[in-house]
Amino acid sequence: MKRSARLSVAIFMAALPVRAEAAELQPATLKAYDSYLREVALHLEQRATNHQPFLWTDESPDRAARVRRGEVVVAPAVGRGTESIPNGLIHDWIGAIFIPNATTESLMAVLHDYDNYKELYRPAVRASQSLACTSDGQEFLMVWQRHVLFVNAAMQGHYQEHDVVVDSHRGYSVSDAAEIRQIEDYGHPDQHLLPPDTGSGFMWRIHSIARYEERDGGVYLELQAIALTRDIPASLSWLVRPAVNRLSINSLSATLRQTRDAVHGQFRAAALREPRLLQ
Repeated sequence: MKRSARLSVAIFMAALPVRAEAAELQPATLKAYDSYLREVALHLEQRATNHQPFLWTDESPDRAARVRRGEVVVAPAVGRGTESIPNGLIHDWIGAIFIPNATTESLMAVLHDYDNYKELYRPAVRASQSLACTSDGQEFLMVWQRHVLFVNAAMQGHYQEHDVVVDSHRGYSVSDAAEIRQIEDYGHPDQHLLPPDTGSGFMWRIHSIARYEERDGGVYLELQAIALTRDIPASLSWLVRPAVNRLSINSLSATLRQTRDAVHGQFRAAALREPRLLQ
């Protein structure tokens, strides 16, 4: 049985502080990234089959206590959050949040509302549109824009996902931006899409994993966001990497908070229709 449990909006535009010169995706870079994702998929399967804790939150008592208290906890999923590969950089971060009074159904109602992502996750998300929903998964488009330092970048992503229910209280979703295209001169009359895998290399691929578990009077939600970008020149690494990490942490934290707020907003709207829910 499958259920959509997706949160692809964790876009952290991790290479924005890098110079906006041309940087096309190379075959060796993509090969290394695909190999990395195969390892990630193996670890995800181990979590789902109880070979290790299902939630990253539960791997540390301190982390679990912080999340349960209402903190948004974000940390590198690998090393210091980035891993160098030939002519590219993998960014891998994970975050967790607890949404009190939520159920898996109320969480899914928010995460499936693709057409409304532009409202739920503003201002980063500028446009969103559901394309298809079948037994094999979902497809949608999303446009996001970020201003960081001296760079203004806008990207359009075409997303595909598949969703898995582990049991009645736990599940996960895997989402891929099957195609990401840079939007040149975004917001101007002459704006246009560049061909895939071309442009400045701000974002070539993004892969996200959302895990959820309903317990303790609410739902624990975790999001792991993995992105492939151009590499950072060695001469700028000391300056750029701290900015990249801060951007990753802030963007992932904001996405989790906005999701929690949207679920709570849905609950409040339902309570206005049925006051007994507040009792």
